[in-house]
Amino acid sequence: MSLKYIDNARKILCIGRNYAAHIKELNSAKPQQPFFFLKPSSSVLKPNSGPFLVPRGTIVHHEVELAFTLNRELKNLPDSFSAQEALDCIDGYALSIDMTARNVQDEAKRKGLPWSIGKGFDTFLPVSAFIPKEKIPDPYDVELKLTINGDVKQQDRSDLMIFPIHKILSYMSNIMTLEKGDLILTGTPKGVGPIVAGDKIEATLSVGGEVIEKIEIEAETKPGYYEYKET
Repeated sequence: MSLKYIDNARKILCIGRNYAAHIKELNSAKPQQPFFFLKPSSSVLKPNSGPFLVPRGTIVHHEVELAFTLNRELKNLPDSFSAQEALDCIDGYALSIDMTARNVQDEAKRKGLPWSIGKGFDTFLPVSAFIPKEKIPDPYDVELKLTINGDVKQQDRSDLMIFPIHKILSYMSNIMTLEKGDLILTGTPKGVGPIVAGDKIEATLSVGGEVIEKIEIEAETKPGYYEYKET
């Protein structure tokens, strides 16, 4: 199982609001430009590395996503950067779940505070093993699926992305230098919902009806004294 890709990621960048139905279910506004945030490397949960941890007092939502890593540095790419040029910059792919403490994030949004905490708890980024590029010839021909205790919660195709990868890379690279090895998450489809301690979560990434990678985790209560309280 190849996991070196996640150890080499200098940054983890996550596109938000990149599927229209997900925007609607959260009552959010559709962005005019790609919108992204960062997750800390300490939030990564590698395969077979233990349970997903639910902090006390939080309402945690799952967001299954297609991720990819870069094989080169990218800086100030032109707006004309093409889809093929973007594919040439991809080293490989991964399945990921961007976990969100929704009530923590919502309070921060209401008060104009940073919401890094809501995205950055330990284990809040379960990832799969590395997926070689040749296994996903077209990143817009991927099916993402997530189940909780056997019930399907999210299941959609990656061709529903609002901002394609070449637009994401062009925009990001004009804000901050994208470095070789950076991990980029491309957004989640509709169906996000709660995870509680005791839940069994399975996410899969399929191409042509064949499951290429999966994530299997169980949720437990996070140790330590932290309990969400209003800031």
